[in-house]
Formats: sequence, structure tokens, C-alpha cells
Amino acid sequence: MGAHGQAHGDGPDLVPITRALISVSDKAGLVPFARALSDMGVEIISTGGTAAALLREGLKVTPIERVTGFPEIMDGRVKTLHPKVHGGLLGVRDNPAHAAAMTTHAIDPIDLVCVNLYPFEATIAREGVTRAEAIEQIDIGGPSMVRSAAKNHAYVAVVTSPDEYARVLGDLNVNGGKSSRALRRSLAAGAFAATARYDAAIAAYLARERGGDEKFPGAIAPAFVKHADLRYGENPHQAAAVYRDAAPGREASIIGSRQLHGKELSFNNVNDAAAALELARALRRVRFTLPPGYAPPVGACVVKHTNPCGAAIAPTVADAVDEAILGDPVAAYGGVLAVNAELDGPAASRLCRGDVFLEVIVAPSFSDAALEQLRTRWANVRLLAVGELGDGPTPMESKFVPGGLLVQESDRALARAEEFAHRAGPPPTDATLQVAGFLEAVCRALTSNAIVIGGVSPDRGASCVRMFGAGAGQMDRVNACRIARRKAGKLAKGAVAFSDAFFPFSDGPSKLIRAGVATIVHPGGSKRDQESFDLCQQAGVTCLTTGMRHFRH
Repeated sequence: MGAHGQAHGDGPDLVPITRALISVSDKAGLVPFARALSDMGVEIISTGGTAAALLREGLKVTPIERVTGFPEIMDGRVKTLHPKVHGGLLGVRDNPAHAAAMTTHAIDPIDLVCVNLYPFEATIAREGVTRAEAIEQIDIGGPSMVRSAAKNHAYVAVVTSPDEYARVLGDLNVNGGKSSRALRRSLAAGAFAATARYDAAIAAYLARERGGDEKFPGAIAPAFVKHADLRYGENPHQAAAVYRDAAPGREASIIGSRQLHGKELSFNNVNDAAAALELARALRRVRFTLPPGYAPPVGACVVKHTNPCGAAIAPTVADAVDEAILGDPVAAYGGVLAVNAELDGPAASRLCRGDVFLEVIVAPSFSDAALEQLRTRWANVRLLAVGELGDGPTPMESKFVPGGLLVQESDRALARAEEFAHRAGPPPTDATLQVAGFLEAVCRALTSNAIVIGGVSPDRGASCVRMFGAGAGQMDRVNACRIARRKAGKLAKGAVAFSDAFFPFSDGPSKLIRAGVATIVHPGGSKRDQESFDLCQQAGVTCLTTGMRHFRH
């Protein structure tokens, strides 16, 4: 319906393009596009830097101030916010009252608007950008023109990206310099998506900058930009795509990685690689002391269906990779490997052995020697370089549910192993506490209910810790214990077991003790905790509580 309740329909199928307003920050493809319009006899109206760029190329341009009768002011903040502009965009051509108003106020229609907005997203992605710099890149006039043109798409074509230039010119050429209704509708949908994404990026930035205790504002507007189509989703019958955050943080991510080799990523590849990267990042924060003479420890993990099936900390990348694979060689086959240091030649040599098959390998970087070996060994393995794994502020994570969205802080907290409460059995050694701290990081990455068993490497001794087996995603904790015990096998004897939540009964700890586990660690908090403590005391098993639960659903 019109402003006064009158229906105006969809406008004509074809609208002649006689006047175009062009004002862009991204000048890619600008001159050929404008020249093609000019060659069709289109009058080009332009602003500031865009007009100067076109004039330098010999194109005839009508400055915006000649249309508005008012100069650009306030460093260009005000230049197109004028009735001569918005009346020309919003006027309903077949509405007699609109047409009369346009005649009375000498407003000429504008048939095409080409605007891409100030580069706010690119600005806030720069290292060291100031708040003042970010604020200055909030476009006002651009989104206003885009929205006006998109609302009146029955008569106006709105172009918001250089990617659309060829399609627009193709449509005009086919239709003798006229825009088709189908094109205008499509462009309008893209235009509103562009302004929604732009505003959401600004809102997200200002929310991060707000400070104080307001972690969850009254309304949120997440904005994501299509990154790539995927072959399919979790299963072949599901269509899928991947989107990137329009206001990205500066920490390493799978979406922001550089793919150095291999075929395109699938939905499951991205999901598993993100889980592996998060655990590799967490392993950097685990306290693990190597014997004198060793370099800083390296963490590695293998993930399958978002659950780690192997993880280790060792003196070298090759050792960490080897121990992570040994955590569960059967499950590791076809998995995703992530390391938290450059993947070097010796590590690549280990991965090129015949017992290994991986879908994705994630690392901050790859040495030339590693790349050569891996590319030669596998034609399809995806090699993702994510950059340095520094920790930024704790990010928020969300999950869509029917009717809404769940939002929470990501669980990146790790309890301090040296502060675990000793509840039963022999006092823990420092080596035991270091293993327990490592297993907390691993257990946090498992799907609940989760139990993980691990310890020092049976082959490399105190220079390496790794997981021996895990039970994850179980509906009851007893079965999680049973699976972890079976996966660990003989290595459970003398090992440490870590639970993501308390034991409601002593049956779970009983199964772990019968497997030979020497230390059991859990958050505590059950009404029956004392039963488990008593059982451990009687069996001579060390029991520690962390005070921190790590459910993951």
C-alpha cells in the first residue's frame, strides 16, 4: 500500500534508465560501469571522490551540489541527505500526488543508484584501529539512499556491489537501456541484506566497545556474509553454505584461514576443524613442564565428529602428532588434525606414513618442507594455515533453536590444577596435576556426558602426555566410564581419569577403579560425593575436585 493507503502495484516491467546517482567507496570496476551507462545516454550524478575519479577518466558528471543546490558540508558527512535526492528516489511515478509534488519542487526522478558503503567492516578489522576511526566510517547517506531506492524498486534499480555491475549492464543491454522488474526486485533484496549486515556489524562493534557488565544487550543483530557454497550439509540430501562474521574478531579461525592445498571444504570439515582448532588453542594454556633442554611444548589433537579421539603435548610437533594419533588410531582415520605450532618437515614425514589418512590438517603455518611432502602424499587433504593462535577476549557463541537463539560465553575457562581440592587417597604429585590439567582441556572439548583417561606416554615417558581413551556423548556417566575404560585398555592402569561433571553415584568411579585408574578428577558438587570419596579412599585412589563443570552439548 502507498503512504495514503493507495495500492501502486509493482510498477512497469521495464523502466528506462535516464539518470543514475553513483557514490562508491570501493572504486573497483567503477569507470567501465559508469562509461557503459554514459554511452547509453544516462546522466551520471556523483559525489566527492567518486565524481573526481570519473572526471579524471574524461566522463561527464553532474556534481551532487548542482542537484541539491547545497554544498557538501561537515567533511562530507552531509551531501546526499536532501529532498532533491530522496524525492527523486522515493517518488511513485504513477501516483498523481507524488508526480505533482515532484513537479512543484522541481525534483527529477533518479532511475538507478549505485552505492557501496563506507568500509566500516574493513576498518574495524585493522590492527590498532581507534574508536574515532571506526565511528567515522559509519555511513549515513549511503544506507539512506540504498534503502530509499530499494523501497521504491518498482521504479528504481539499486546497485550495492561491483559484483553486480556485469549483471546490471547485461539486463540494460538486453532491454534497450531499461531495467527489468526481475532485476530490480533481485537488487532490492540484496540491498536490504547489505544494509542489515552493515548495521549489524556496527551494532556488534559498539556492543563490544560498550564495556561494563552488560554482556547480553536487549537486542542483538548478528551479521554474516556468505563465504562459500558447500557441496552439501551434514548429509548429501542437505543443502549448505558457510558464512563469515561481518564484524570478525582478530583471533585465528577456520573461516579466516588460508587453504594451501586440497579440495574444497565440506560442512563437516569446517565443523570438525573448528573444534580441533579450539582444542589446539586450549592446549597452549595447559601447564606442562618439560625436562631441561627441551623447547616449549607443542600440543596436537585429532578430532572426529567434533570430539577429540586423540590429543597430546610433547617436545616436538612430530612427537605431539604421533602421540595424538596413537590416542585412538582407528578413530583418527579420516579425522581432522590440529597443532598449535608450525607444522614442520619431521611432523609431515610422520603424517605421510601409510597408517594415516586425514581430511584436514590445521596449523598456524606450514614449513616449505612440510608442504612439499603433504602435497605429494595427498592430492585432496585440506591444509589450513590459520595464523598465530593468540587468545582474544572470551567470544560469545550461539545456537539457533526453533523460535529463537541461545547465546552464551564460550567455555574457555580452565581450572588451575594446582588448586584442585584433594578429597581422598594419596596426595597428587606435580606430574599427576599436570596430567589432570591437560585432561581438563581435552574433556572440555568432548560432548557430554564425557570421561577421558590419559597419562604420560608409555613410549616417551615424562616428556609427553596424551589421552588414552574417552567416552563421550553418553546419556549416562556410567557408560561414558565404560567406553573410556575400554578405549584406554591396559593403559588405564596407573592413569588419570577426568570427568566433565560430578558423579551422581559411585558406580562410575567403581568402573574406573576396577580398570586400574590411579587418580579420578571431577568437578564435585553431588549430594553423594562422599560415597565416591570413600570408595577412592578405600581403594587407595587419589580423588580431586575442580569446582568447574564443562558440559558441552
